[in-house]
Amino acid sequence: MKKLVRSLTVLLVVSFATFVLMYGNGPGIARGVLGTRASEADVRAEVVRLGLDKPLLVQYGDWLKGVVTGNLGDSFFTGQSVTSALSSRVPVTLTLIVLSLLLTAVASVLLGVAAAVRGGWLDRMVQFLSVLGAAVPAFIIAIGLVFAFAVSVRLLPATGYVSPDQSLSGWLKSVTLPVIALLVGSIANAAAQFRGAVLDTLSQDFVRTLRARGIPESQVVFRHVLRNAAGPGLTALSLQTLGLIGGAVVIEQVFALPGLGDLSNTSAQKGDVPLVMGCVLVTIVVVLVVNLLGDLVTAAVNPKARTR
Repeated sequence: MKKLVRSLTVLLVVSFATFVLMYGNGPGIARGVLGTRASEADVRAEVVRLGLDKPLLVQYGDWLKGVVTGNLGDSFFTGQSVTSALSSRVPVTLTLIVLSLLLTAVASVLLGVAAAVRGGWLDRMVQFLSVLGAAVPAFIIAIGLVFAFAVSVRLLPATGYVSPDQSLSGWLKSVTLPVIALLVGSIANAAAQFRGAVLDTLSQDFVRTLRARGIPESQVVFRHVLRNAAGPGLTALSLQTLGLIGGAVVIEQVFALPGLGDLSNTSAQKGDVPLVMGCVLVTIVVVLVVNLLGDLVTAAVNPKARTR
């Protein structure tokens, strides 16, 4: 319950801060909608029409009511419902994030545990990949993947998105390169965190006691060590969500994917405030949901991490 209240508080604080930054200049927004040649009278009329003449707290309250009822307003430029615009874009971005998170979770656990337990060249490789993943931007990796698999061998498409309703194989091909581009840095960072957590746990006294009792090493690692190391590892994994969302904004531009990143970037450039607020809201909700799920999984795996 405390975590839910904390998440709602974060949602309110971040959304209000964004709202103040975006809606703080009513005449500026109205002039951006009408154009630079609009007269002062037209700008004042547009401010009233958009409801920007109301006190900021009243405007935020109206926006919150719309959030609760599912009405996020309309685009200032196209008149399209924000909810409708998001409904066609969010699934594309969520596909990239969910696939990347699932693959990151599996690969980082396997690599982190193997590096900590076996050491040697595998440990050095994981440490090298963590540095490489942090140093090389995702868009550089994406461009390299395009040249390697779309231009040179023409194995996968360089741009575009195919809905799974149209073609499952086409959908898989269209998201393969974007997901790989996001995975490189994500797996490297998460694997390094799992490696560190497993190494810390392996040095604990209870591990030496378990080994002294003759318990097989595989049971020590997977039944005891991994459960105790799950907390820091899953926390690091949940934090990767924010990085994946930020990376998706760039990756969608490289691969011309009609996702949330492309929508937020275009809306911010035009000053389409309702659409920007809708994108911010979805982003906050995704991050909070992933963090809550991470806490629940951590509590399920390691009972010591449960809080009342």
